[in-house]
Amino acid sequence: MTIKFIALDTDGTLLNSTGKILPSTKKVVKTALDQGIKVALCSGRPIAGLKHFMDELGIIGPDQYAITLNGAITRTADGKIMTKDLVSNRLYRKMYAFANEHHLPFNVVSPDSKIITGDHDIDLMVYTQAYENSATLYIREPDELPSDFEIAKGCFATKAKLLDQWEDKIRQEFGQELYIVRADDCFLELLHPNVNKGTGLKELTEKLGITPEEVMAIGDERNDITMFDFAGTAVCMDNGSEETKKHADYVTTSNDEDGISNAFEKFL
Repeated sequence: MTIKFIALDTDGTLLNSTGKILPSTKKVVKTALDQGIKVALCSGRPIAGLKHFMDELGIIGPDQYAITLNGAITRTADGKIMTKDLVSNRLYRKMYAFANEHHLPFNVVSPDSKIITGDHDIDLMVYTQAYENSATLYIREPDELPSDFEIAKGCFATKAKLLDQWEDKIRQEFGQELYIVRADDCFLELLHPNVNKGTGLKELTEKLGITPEEVMAIGDERNDITMFDFAGTAVCMDNGSEETKKHADYVTTSNDEDGISNAFEKFL
């Protein structure tokens, strides 16, 4: 069946190992857009961390899209929110209290791309997270925010070794109420239970009248598995995790070796 919609992960997929978009990727994305194929970034990043890449690729205007924050918020490229599923203030406070009790680096991302932490000794990974997402970093405790303040996601962002020690305990504490995903070695994210990339992609394509068989998804990490399971064609980068590759229909070359271009040329 003809592919009408392509979902691209960002880090490790769209971006090479130096954080840049390859010229070959720009070329094939432009060709796809010119042919009327929708190309959307489907990322764990907030919109502030995607907008400059979308502009660089020509993904602009009211009829192009982005699936942000691992599916928590779907927007048109010009900013209109189409779908959102946020985490309650109660659960935000519960996550904050857990992190504070166990001295774990923790932050949240607001729907408008702010990164907020109650930590005064901020982990380096949180600074990196804010920088990579072009996001403002605020130091605020829950009581300093509105009582009805909802978040897009909570994030334990720190060294992989520390997350390895705590991941099971965090899942035991919050797994009944939240969707939890290890986005990469240094990020464990907690979102509304209805949220994942696959659900975000499903909600958006249904609104557009596009079937799963008409969707291709390209990614590299564990948070991409749900969109792989939804899409008719699932492509994993060669630099992707072994677990993610098991859910792919095809493994393309790496993000440094024209992996997106090769996938487009094979399936379009």
